Amino acid sequence: MQKNSSSVRKKILLTGGHAATTAMAVVEELKKRTSGKHQWNIFWVGPKYAMEGKKVLTSAQKILPKQGVEFHTIVSGRVQRKFTKWTVISLLKIPVGFIHALVLVNRIKPDIILSFGGYAAFPVVIIGWMMRIPVVIHDQTYSFNSSSRMVVPFVNKIALSRERSKRYYPKGKCVVTGNPVRSGIVSIKPKDTVGDPPTLYITGGSTGSVSLNNLIEEILADLLASYKVLHQVGDLDYGKFESIRERLPKFMKRKYEVYKYLGPVDVVEAFRKSDIIISRAGANIVSEIIMMKRPSVLIPLAVGRHNEQRKNAEYAQKCGIAVLLEQEGLSSRELLSSVNRIYKSYGDFVAEVKDKESPDLNAASSVVDILEEIVL
Repeated sequence: MQKNSSSVRKKILLTGGHAATTAMAVVEELKKRTSGKHQWNIFWVGPKYAMEGKKVLTSAQKILPKQGVEFHTIVSGRVQRKFTKWTVISLLKIPVGFIHALVLVNRIKPDIILSFGGYAAFPVVIIGWMMRIPVVIHDQTYSFNSSSRMVVPFVNKIALSRERSKRYYPKGKCVVTGNPVRSGIVSIKPKDTVGDPPTLYITGGSTGSVSLNNLIEEILADLLASYKVLHQVGDLDYGKFESIRERLPKFMKRKYEVYKYLGPVDVVEAFRKSDIIISRAGANIVSEIIMMKRPSVLIPLAVGRHNEQRKNAEYAQKCGIAVLLEQEGLSSRELLSSVNRIYKSYGDFVAEVKDKESPDLNAASSVVDILEEIVL
């Protein structure tokens, strides 16, 4: 049987370190367009584990294969900011990463590469350039992503989440697209009033946050006296908080749900149920909070180049949807007070943002437009 000559089938290789939710939004858009003339085969190359020395799977490893993406893990290293027992091992992995990237890119033979940054994406981008494959990078950050900056000479286009980031890159290569957000998140509507009892969703990201969990542990009884709590604790703290839940009085246990990890469908449902969110301030969660217009308490991760999470939290606070708390010196009582303050002024928070359109509303579509302009 002859193939349809009018069909254009292309391979896209996605790569990155910690950008599974952004990638998911792009994958959704690619699949939406995979009909008729446009046919996309989607591949991912990234690390297997989220942290050096800990066997905690990346969110990409957990999510993307279930979305029909062909997943390939890569062994790659990076220059670490602090010397640890894993530093030498990580450095030795750098040349291995380039060899591994060469093998994978040559095997997949993509028509285009889309990088979301991170140390695992760096060798893939360089190898792609050497093989004359078009490369697009998406940068979520407000200042600049150091791994993205290093590959600028080797890429065709740079998709940026925010206008202010243009100052860090060559103007001729930049397009401001916004930060892609999954369709399930886009469909969530703002709430005018809280539930009875109000629902609090607490998350430290896909791998959890031990320091955030420690603060919650100290005020858990106070929270459960007024709120229903959905708590995504991560792999490292799951056993501990399951034990805490089992020791709670029955009336509190009914109001407390503990999760190691929430998949893409479950996290959308948690967002939908939530009235207030407590979270770190990564680029994705901030984009999602602004999209859903959910009042939130954001506690930026204190480490990281250019204090990026703090800039994310400041942006959400400026939009009127979040309270920013600094991690250094933060007490559990201060956190509890901020949650209660949002609850008491809930209507004011929502009214502030209800009619504001998110800058990320059509971001996934804009990113895919760039890809199609290059290869279709």
